[in-house]
Amino acid sequence: MQPSGSAGDPCRAFSRLLGLLFFQGVYTVLSLEIKADAHVRGYIGENIKLKCTFRSSSPVSDKLTIDWTYRSPTSSRTETIFHYQSFQYPTVAGTFRDRIFWVGDVYQGDASISISNPTMRDNGTFSCTVKNPPDVHHNIPMTELVVTERGFAIQLSSAALLSILVFIPSAVVVTLLLVRMGRKSAGLKKKNKSGYKKSSIEVSDDTDQGEDEGCMRRLCTRCAECLVEKRQKNVLSIGTQIDSYVAGLYVRSK
Repeated sequence: MQPSGSAGDPCRAFSRLLGLLFFQGVYTVLSLEIKADAHVRGYIGENIKLKCTFRSSSPVSDKLTIDWTYRSPTSSRTETIFHYQSFQYPTVAGTFRDRIFWVGDVYQGDASISISNPTMRDNGTFSCTVKNPPDVHHNIPMTELVVTERGFAIQLSSAALLSILVFIPSAVVVTLLLVRMGRKSAGLKKKNKSGYKKSSIEVSDDTDQGEDEGCMRRLCTRCAECLVEKRQKNVLSIGTQIDSYVAGLYVRSK
């Protein structure tokens, strides 16, 4: 029986070794964790903060390094725009020159940066990398930045509000006039079917009523024409704003 027991000892030892290596690997992978926003929206001319936080199992030391990289949507090339190791080293070349600022605190696990005076040319993918030896294995989160014009959305909202204020009162007036005309027409039909004979005064009133209905029809027609004209003017105005905005984007992209 002893040979079988001695044969089992190497198997148990090998299993323990595998388990130790497995848990050591898990610990190594999770020893440094980095988090960043997946999507960030900014506006032209307004500072944008790219948030990045990290958690390390080792104390922060002067060996800790932070790197921010950028990749344009139209290129596969990645460029480093910020480096940190005890001091901040923002890029001194390229489109981000003098526009990257350190707003983080390594002792609080914060590796965030800020972009000043952003433009739509800054759109792209940013990544935050942190190394705190011996913690060097970690995930690399990506942040998609989209920079747009804030004023364009406000202009469209104003145009929509103006359209509502113009169209709704006119539509209410036309609806009330149509309802009134419908009621009077239904009343006349009932009287005609009952064989009721009208006096000379009622005939005169019906003549006046017919003239009033003609006036209301003309008024409704005129109101409808006004609604169409105003709608066309607002559509042209919005179209002009869109053309101006697109032209401005084209000029800025150059």
